[in-house]
Amino acid sequence: MDITQLLIQLISGAIGGQAVNSATKNDSLGTIGNIITGALGGGLGGQVLGPLIGLGTAAANSGLDIGSIIQGFATGGVSGGILALVAALIKSKLAS
Repeated sequence: MDITQLLIQLISGAIGGQAVNSATKNDSLGTIGNIITGALGGGLGGQVLGPLIGLGTAAANSGLDIGSIIQGFATGGVSGGILALVAALIKSKLAS
């Protein structure tokens, strides 16, 4: 596991979680909640989904190049945003 790739995925997951907060005003965990949930989703999702769909081998073989950085931002941001959205929807359904 490359720590640089993990940090990229954590940061992009936090950005993805905050983007979901901006897009869905009614279903939100709050700013800090979405950032933390997004970072967790970005880190976990990037580490789990990347190798499953074959994206992890390019970063491992080529080192840290622009392609692996973009791949880290894409998988981290998307998985962080998805986890923040799902957590916010579950919270709103349990609260009502």
